[in-house]
Amino acid sequence: MAKSTKTSKKSGTKNSDKSRGKGGTKPGGKSSNRSGSNSSSTKVLPTPKAAAKPLVPDSFTEALRVGDGFNLFDTDPRSTPGWDGDKQSAKDAMPALGEEMSELQERLYAESKMGGKRSLLLVVQGMDTSGKGGIMRHVVGQLDPQGVSYTAFKAPTAEEKKHPFLWRIRNALPQPGQIGVFDRSQYEDVLVVRVHELVPRATWSRRYTQINAFERSVVDSGTTIVKVMLHISADEQKARLTERLDRPDKNWKFNPGDVDERMLWPAYQEAYQAALEKCSTPEAPWFVVPADRKWYARLAVQNLVLEHLRAMDPQWPAADYDVQTEKARLSAT
Repeated sequence: MAKSTKTSKKSGTKNSDKSRGKGGTKPGGKSSNRSGSNSSSTKVLPTPKAAAKPLVPDSFTEALRVGDGFNLFDTDPRSTPGWDGDKQSAKDAMPALGEEMSELQERLYAESKMGGKRSLLLVVQGMDTSGKGGIMRHVVGQLDPQGVSYTAFKAPTAEEKKHPFLWRIRNALPQPGQIGVFDRSQYEDVLVVRVHELVPRATWSRRYTQINAFERSVVDSGTTIVKVMLHISADEQKARLTERLDRPDKNWKFNPGDVDERMLWPAYQEAYQAALEKCSTPEAPWFVVPADRKWYARLAVQNLVLEHLRAMDPQWPAADYDVQTEKARLSAT
């Protein structure tokens, strides 16, 4: 797989991009390169639409999908949709789910080496302390890093400001066979930008339509998009910020600006509601994950990724050489 790309940038007021590349060896292989060419003898697979197969009823996907009439304010951040077990049973379940997720990741990568064009993009949004870092460690960390393209979007650079807001997002999209991960995303340009009035209303209000069109084109190119909003309560955020101040080993995580942002909580909730309403489309729906319970949020995101990989159903590609002939040649050495 391609080497993991770790960049730090954010969209709108917290965005970035990473260069797109292609992997040159299977997960765990000895080398990797970014050559995108396919020899004339390779078998080119079709490019099916992402998530073409129906997902399992009553799955996390169905339980957490944002549909018509969704209201963020009616969603309990401590609830556990799709899960009847407790914290320990969730922790016990995750390793086996991770193994399946990892195998499907490798199949997706292998498929791309024979001409397949599909990839998966996990978008993670949420207020400060909502658990984005924990998702990266406990969910994304179960994947082979050589097949993960990770981008953390922070404040735009001077160069990025010269381009349309989706420019760096497009540059960070996963290559065929990869699982891309966005820690924050294009939605910062209708969240932070809107709340802080960094551009005129007429500008940010057009971005919902632009984002939808962009995501539709990404899906049409073969990328399955899984957009996750980690939904945390104001009380839980206060408790987590307090812990960062109370514990010397967590002081480094605290930023005085977190309190400034917290004071804008109602405006942020309204901005999230608008983004969820306007940008949860059939091609790229939103999934709102209650995040007051860290263990549940991690389990839910893991299952969302796994269920979409299952729906993509990547297959081991057939060899483009005669296996028996090669066995005979090998035995003769």
